[in-house]
Amino acid sequence: MKVSVIHAAFGDTPHVVAFVDVDDNMKVDEALEYAYRWTNNVMGSWSRKEQFFEDGSENGDYNENVTVMAPLHEGGMGLRSTSMGDQMLVGTKKYEVAMMGFKEVA
Repeated sequence: MKVSVIHAAFGDTPHVVAFVDVDDNMKVDEALEYAYRWTNNVMGSWSRKEQFFEDGSENGDYNENVTVMAPLHEGGMGLRSTSMGDQMLVGTKKYEVAMMGFKEVA
């Protein structure tokens, strides 16, 4: 199963920033949570596709199941974290990141 992550919050024009491959046996809520976690900057940069930074430190947000679909910012700065108001697409159903969890968008 694949989750498309769409950044639409903060006045952004909605655009796909990543495809996240998840286990086909996951429930939709689990798949959404997984995609959310791995498109957040918690211990590094999810969008910079390197396990280690130039200084040798580990990028704890690297995940080989995430395909970055948007260009990085000038100077190689990574993309922002997925936030409330952003969207995710699973199959033909779209979900919005809510304050807690996700809500299906009609």
